[in-house]
Amino acid sequence: MRVIVMGQQAFGRAALERILADGKDEVVAVYCAPDRQDRPLDPLKQAALDAELPLFQPSGYAAPETIEELRSHQADMMMMAYVIQFVPQTACQVPAVGTICFHPSLLPHHRGPSAINWPIIGGATRTGFSWFYPTDGLDEGDILLQGECSIGPDDTLGDIYFKKIFPAAIDSVTEVCDLFRTGNPPRLPQDESQATYESWCRGPDAKINWSNDVDKVYNLIRGTNPQPGAWTTLDGAVLKIYDARKCSGEGVPGTVVDIDKTGITVQANGGRIQVLRVRPQGSGKITASEYASGTGLTSGTMLGTD
Repeated sequence: MRVIVMGQQAFGRAALERILADGKDEVVAVYCAPDRQDRPLDPLKQAALDAELPLFQPSGYAAPETIEELRSHQADMMMMAYVIQFVPQTACQVPAVGTICFHPSLLPHHRGPSAINWPIIGGATRTGFSWFYPTDGLDEGDILLQGECSIGPDDTLGDIYFKKIFPAAIDSVTEVCDLFRTGNPPRLPQDESQATYESWCRGPDAKINWSNDVDKVYNLIRGTNPQPGAWTTLDGAVLKIYDARKCSGEGVPGTVVDIDKTGITVQANGGRIQVLRVRPQGSGKITASEYASGTGLTSGTMLGTD
């Protein structure tokens, strides 16, 4: 097939590299987001340049000239591998067989841009990825194939994406192309009665309420590690919390109940969180014990009172 690869970042690069390594199809064009000032080259762009492939970086995909440019490649398939720009149907319908898009959840669950964070935050025990046919609705198209993975009780956002979803989804790129090469890839409509949607998981969503059940607090920390980072406050300053463990114990929520060389233990409702790694306001990530030593933190201090 003649294939257009559209995407960005490490996932886009890995998808392109998988197609090239398989050697069954010809990549006729690579599309990625415009360069950002004072930022490194996007990994997908760098991979396209390294492979000496035709590279395009439009600011959007609705303009008639962009549609004509897409048509000029005479592509059979377009693969959208981590695309955050809106791509209208006029663009998606250009390839002869169609366009397929990656999404890191088991659609129709968790439509939206932070689809890995929210299942962990909500205490789910499974998630996965979907390859679907994009429409003008958000993550609403028919499904080509899906892959499922477990969410372990201590898995973080980073664990789920980098250790589970990312490698499995890149392995599936070969199957996606094989199905499209038949000329009649399968399509399974999404069950709209099961659809859920969440918007971006941003800083305000990651604020810790120590009065919440300890499981809810722990899930929030796991589901926002490494981005955007769960946080609390101490004396008006933001303290982001990353690596942590759940443990037992009773007390007043928000109280620092123990400090040792391993970390800082904070009381929640029905249990405790042992904080192992933090990021103080205006600083980089350090161990919680370093933070405690540097600030003179003592047992009995209350967090999150500001």
